[in-house]
Amino acid sequence: MLNKLYVALIHYPCLGRDGKIISTAVTNIDIHDIARTCRTYDVSKYYMVTNLPAQQGIIHRVLKFWTKGVGVQYNHNRSEALNYVVQKGYLEEVLDEIESIEGEKPVIVFTSAKIRPNTVSYEEMGEFIEKSDKPVLVIFGTGWGLPPEIENMCKYSLEPIRGNSSFNHLSVRSAVAIILDRLISEKVMNETEE
Repeated sequence: MLNKLYVALIHYPCLGRDGKIISTAVTNIDIHDIARTCRTYDVSKYYMVTNLPAQQGIIHRVLKFWTKGVGVQYNHNRSEALNYVVQKGYLEEVLDEIESIEGEKPVIVFTSAKIRPNTVSYEEMGEFIEKSDKPVLVIFGTGWGLPPEIENMCKYSLEPIRGNSSFNHLSVRSAVAIILDRLISEKVMNETEE
């Protein structure tokens, strides 16, 4: 069921260029664009995970403007999408909140530009999302990707997005849009509209 699908964008812990654990910076466009994509595909919540108070403050200011401030009247559609955004400090907090909502921990799905162990196709995961009654959390990394301790928490890893060239460096907001589109088939969307 689509109302059990969740997305998280991880800003901590992430890998830096040198392979060390870092916190990455929140970008305004990722708040807006990923929220709009999640709303379009009927995702339950979009979690932005950052441990840095200054970065959390950026998220809160953006959300306040668009969900309680002038932005509500300025652009209702954007306001509606941003109501789906939740800020958390750590992935564990996301898992706890989903468990409190759903009554069980979610199945966690890893995304990467590289093939990983336990890789499944978009078709297989889309079918799982459609037919399972379990909550599913698809996580996306920033920086140079997610560290092994996050990958080890995941039951599945999605196959990488492949284009028509060897270049494979999509922005995370593009990757979220492509992956959700591949996971949520027209069949699923049509069934929810009936």
